[in-house]
Amino acid sequence: MNGPFAQLGGLILNAGKERTVETGSSWTVMGEVRFSSTGALRDRDHPMKALSRIRRISNGGWRDQCLTAMHKRCRQPIELLLFSAGLIFCGAIASPAQQNDQLEQELQQLRQQYDQTTRELQQRISTLEQQLKAHQESVEHLVEDQAAAAQAQKDAGQQVQNASTVSTVQLAAEQAVAQALQGQGGQVGAQFQGQVPAPPTYDQLRQADISIEKLQQQVGSFEFHGYFRSGYGLNSKGGLQVAFQAPGAGAKYRLGNEAETYGELIFVNNWLNPTHDSAKAWAKTEFLIEANTTNSNNYANFANDIGNDQFRLREAFVSMGNLFESQPNAKFWAGERYYRRQHIEIDDFYPLDMSGYGAGVEDFDVGIAKMALAFLSGARPDIATQNGNLAKSNIDLRFYDLKGPLGLWAGWFDFATQKGGKTQTGTTLPAVPTTNGFAVGLRHERLEWHGGYHEFSIQYGTGAASNFSTSLDDPTYFFNSSARLLVAEHLLLQPNDRFAIMPIFVFQRTRDGVPHHGWDEWVSLGARPEIFFTKNLSLAVEGGFDHTHSASGLYGGWLRKITVAPQIGVGRKFFSRPVLRTFLTYANWSDGLKGYVGGIPYLHNTNGLTYGVQAETWW
Repeated sequence: MNGPFAQLGGLILNAGKERTVETGSSWTVMGEVRFSSTGALRDRDHPMKALSRIRRISNGGWRDQCLTAMHKRCRQPIELLLFSAGLIFCGAIASPAQQNDQLEQELQQLRQQYDQTTRELQQRISTLEQQLKAHQESVEHLVEDQAAAAQAQKDAGQQVQNASTVSTVQLAAEQAVAQALQGQGGQVGAQFQGQVPAPPTYDQLRQADISIEKLQQQVGSFEFHGYFRSGYGLNSKGGLQVAFQAPGAGAKYRLGNEAETYGELIFVNNWLNPTHDSAKAWAKTEFLIEANTTNSNNYANFANDIGNDQFRLREAFVSMGNLFESQPNAKFWAGERYYRRQHIEIDDFYPLDMSGYGAGVEDFDVGIAKMALAFLSGARPDIATQNGNLAKSNIDLRFYDLKGPLGLWAGWFDFATQKGGKTQTGTTLPAVPTTNGFAVGLRHERLEWHGGYHEFSIQYGTGAASNFSTSLDDPTYFFNSSARLLVAEHLLLQPNDRFAIMPIFVFQRTRDGVPHHGWDEWVSLGARPEIFFTKNLSLAVEGGFDHTHSASGLYGGWLRKITVAPQIGVGRKFFSRPVLRTFLTYANWSDGLKGYVGGIPYLHNTNGLTYGVQAETWW
């Protein structure tokens, strides 16, 4: 069959086999499709492309040329009819081809958009990571600067007697913030990979700022302070280390003479205004746990609690300040606490220690000085009357930081009362007498003196106030007549970073009030020099002399003690801590003290020797 239908059908149906459909011998080339003068067409490409081109011919100027050629060939009616059917057939087949071509174009466009979107996402993620890293570095530098400024200010105003509570919270804050920043930094890529492209930089940095601010507030509001000493020693007899202390003495020289592990853990939380902004009120709580062991066993669990570890709650109080514009430095407190103690380092003696339960105000400005007023109390649960457990109440009034000749002066007054009653338990007395008493004191101090400081105090008390403490002595019928005189002086000299020395002096006389009883006496002289060879190596030597005398004649004489202790430390200051030391201690005493010094190993001796190791620190 040679008609147009057969020719076009042959083109379509046999396109995969034949690429030429002819109606004549004279060809005209129009693009990729060739026409002959008799209407023939030819395609050298894929059949589907040929159909597409036929469709383009039907829609363009070439269609007329094709139709003219066909019309010349198809002069009979039946041929014209078949030719028309062929054109319709070709148009129907060419329509899907056009749609396929459009889909390919759209797919190509989507691929281009996908590639572009991916590149934009990667660029944004990279930019975000760089900005967050820069922000982290700026925050870390800011924290370091603030920590350095705060530490410098704190060091400038810090007094030596508060050295045992040196705070490292700023270092903890820096480490905690740095860890938090490092922890968040590695999650940025994982968090934003694959998300719809949107600029997340502001939201992410804002969230990081909020997280850092919360962390800084939490770290800045909490403080952890403490002290501990621990080690192990032996005596020359081969047993556990013992301490050498004279009977009737209120303290002993410490270096190489501490046979226990002792610690204090202090937890402080600043509830309000943790940065102590001078324009805002502040509030905090303080909690202190004391631990004391006998160096007997790491897990002490002995029968009858002999040698077992002891734990005590020594502080639990709330304090607030800057509550009134007229008194921005005044502090109000209530609870249990160490209260304005006076301390001598090398023999661990407290001339004045009114620690206990109560409430008060301190650092109240009265113009020429500061004032502190407190109600403080203690009790004896082992002694009971019809009024309950025997208790003592104190009204403690102090004036201090009064500028005068040669330094700062302070005055102290205490009134104490102890309600008696009919004895129920705890004493052989049928009744405990009611006892009152008072105490007064005067103190002089010079700060920043020859690289150290100097303190001198004298105080006198009677009756219930004669022990300069909130604790209760054993009651007697003559307790109202009891009295105590105490003079204490100590100083620290450190002219350079190679040498320091702390000498001390204590004189105390006490009487129990019993008629015809005289005064018990205690005199103490001692010093601890330290030589610093390097920043980390030093040598400490401590010598002490205690003389005690009992008015009843029970004991009397001298105790002499000396210790040599090479040390490894972290500074060239007398109070530089932590420190590791080895020690060798020798002591001898008068015959009048035999049986009272050195415990069981030296019960019948007048000299003894101990040696060991110790670590000591505070923060």
